[in-house]
Amino acid sequence: MAEAIKCLIIGSGPAGYTAAVYAARANLDPVLYTGKEPGGQLMITTDVENYPGYPEGIMGPQMMEDFKKQAERFGTDIRYELIEKVDFTGPVHKIWTETGHEIHANAVIIATGASAKWLGLESEKRLTNQGVSACAVCDGFFFRGKEVAVVGGGDTAAEEATYLSKLCPKVHLLVRRDELRASKIMQERVFKTPNIEVHWNTQADEILGESEVTGVRVVNNQTGEKKVLDVKGFFVAIGHQPNTNIFQDYLTMDASG
Repeated sequence: MAEAIKCLIIGSGPAGYTAAVYAARANLDPVLYTGKEPGGQLMITTDVENYPGYPEGIMGPQMMEDFKKQAERFGTDIRYELIEKVDFTGPVHKIWTETGHEIHANAVIIATGASAKWLGLESEKRLTNQGVSACAVCDGFFFRGKEVAVVGGGDTAAEEATYLSKLCPKVHLLVRRDELRASKIMQERVFKTPNIEVHWNTQADEILGESEVTGVRVVNNQTGEKKVLDVKGFFVAIGHQPNTNIFQDYLTMDASG
């Protein structure tokens, strides 16, 4: 028999926990499913400096723990499970968890966040977790004392490169344009860090290595010149893709999801 719920929240990042606080205070008895990555992207973020109330900054995981405690304080039922399927065709929204548990919800709040985008190279897929990563905070420790490359030109790439510069003797930042899209403050940090070398108009052509990364072949998209960078780690930081696949048959979405 299906479980009846007034308000179901899918996702446990800042949006999910904020929704939980408001729903709980409105006596909607919210149930929040965390998904496979409780806490969302902030769990792999080091210093959060642009959120009001933390004048000295705060570590991402600690911030999410604070959010969770506040949601729980008002009575949110937090469940550590993944929502696998939905059916929004009727007046009551039907949802199924990964274990097959069926839920009928009057209201559903979607706060599923996003996952890292990848370049789509065969070598990238083959060497993922063998030197290829989308999370410097998670995996940077393994590359202490080694040269690494970061691909991307936004805030995420700048943050990854800056973080890795504290662990690695040299960080190659591969930017496909002739400028960074990162915020001014992050650009300044990159340019002021002596062991970050920015390669403009540069894209990754192939990640080298059989069982682990031994280098990356890059190409200048203006001149066509190719060269190999002797790196042991390759970090992809080119943005994120919304985690909305299970809703695509029921919600209107743009090309990005």
